Parts: sequence; C-alpha cells; structure tokens
Amino acid sequence: MHSIVADFLLLFVALIWGLTFPVIKDALEAITPFAFLTIRFSIACIFLVVLYAKSMVKINRYSLTAGLIIGTALFAGYAFQTVGIQYTSASNAAFITGFAVVLVPIINIPFTKKLPNKYALLGAVSAVLGLSLLSFKSGFTLNYGDLLIFFCAVAFASHIVLISLYAPRVDSTLLTIIQIGAVALFSSIAAVSLENFSIELSREVLIGLAVCAIPATSLAYWIQNKVQQYTSPARTAIIFSMEPVFGALFAYFLLGEVLTTKGLIGCGFVFLGMLLAEFKS
Repeated sequence: MHSIVADFLLLFVALIWGLTFPVIKDALEAITPFAFLTIRFSIACIFLVVLYAKSMVKINRYSLTAGLIIGTALFAGYAFQTVGIQYTSASNAAFITGFAVVLVPIINIPFTKKLPNKYALLGAVSAVLGLSLLSFKSGFTLNYGDLLIFFCAVAFASHIVLISLYAPRVDSTLLTIIQIGAVALFSSIAAVSLENFSIELSREVLIGLAVCAIPATSLAYWIQNKVQQYTSPARTAIIFSMEPVFGALFAYFLLGEVLTTKGLIGCGFVFLGMLLAEFKS
C-alpha cells in the first residue's frame, strides 16, 4: 500500500472521529462517561469477534500482550480525557489533547534512534498553532484538569507509537479486537467502581452508539491498525489533528455551533500542517 493511500484512509478515520464530537455531547446528557465507553467498546469488540471469528484461533501470547499494551494506552487516553474535562474548559481540553501531535515524534525517538524530519516538525508546529486558534476562546489558564488532559495527550500519542511498533508484527484484525476488548474491560471496571452504573438507552444514547460503536471504533481502529504500518507515527498524529477540525464542522451543521473567523484560520493551519507532513513524499 502506498503511503499516500494510507494517509487518506487515516484522514477518513479522523473524519469519522470528528463526527463523534456532537453525538457524544448529546449522549452524555443521559449516560455516564465510563458506562458509555463500556457499551461502545463492548459492541465494537463483539462485532469484530463475530465478523472475524476464524482469526481468533491465531491469538498467541505475543499478540495478546501487544493488544493489551496498546489497549491500556488507548483506555488511559479516554479515562484521563473523561475525568479531566470535568475540571477544565472544553477549549483547553481540545488544545491539550491535540498536543499529541508534538508528543508523538518525541516519544518515538527511543524507538527510531533518530529525530523526525523537518517537514514533520514544521507540520506539527503548524497543527498546534491551528489547534490553539481553534480551541481558545478567551485566554488559557492551567489547572488540575489541564494536567489530566495532558496525560490524555501522552496516552493517545503513545497509542499511535505503539501501533507503529507492533502492527507490522501482529495480525491487524487480532490487534484491533484485543485492544478494543481491553478498553471495554477497563471501562466496565471504572464504571462499576467510580460511577453509579446504570444504562438508560435514550434516543441520544442510541444515536451516539450507532455512530461510535462500529463506524468510529470497530472500523476506525481496524483501519488505523491496518494502514499505519505504511506511514510514520508523526504523519499519523498530524493527520489526526484534523479530527477537531472535522468536529467543529459537524458541530456547525448538526448543532448550529458557530465557528469564528479565528477558528476558521485555525482550521487552515491544521490543514497546512497535514500538507507539510506530506511534502517528504
């Protein structure tokens, strides 16, 4: 597979994830975060197990270990984001999560033993600048929630790096199933331990699950695990920085949220960052 094709498929993943912003926002009015994550990832895991039942016989100790390690990083990202956003603004949370763009090439240095190329670095800087314009409405102040969201960014960046490390060595379908199953398991433990666990399948929750469970989880993570081995972690992170851009656009069309001129300029810088990351090709 050509790296450009892989990058376009990852851009499609970012688009799907961008759609989840407005539907999850509505769903969380009727269900607790970890309960939603439990149902979302459980449905996604069951769907893939049924679809690829024959692949399950290929599970061995290495694939199980790889999937659990990647799944732990993925769950940590969602957990820190879910808790942290309760103590900070949505603007701060969006920008700090997007900081994963810068963290990926840094975290990847010990594995590659070399610095990322200048195009990836310039693309990361442009993407972070764009995310800051897109996210900040009236200043930026650090607090406890911001620290938790920073850990979320570290976890999501680690997830991208870990997939690049393990995906070439493990069947992509198995890797997807195991990591999604791990998130479902950890989310259920958190839901029972930290929340008043209850399931109310309102219209908003059902719509959220319809969008998030299979398209934004089963399909999206299968694509990421399948194609990320054909592109670099740094470029993957920059492409994924388009997620809040798509999220802002979907929020405009579905929720009527207004995107300011500064926000539009921010979207432009994020898109520029993605183009810079492609210049090497």
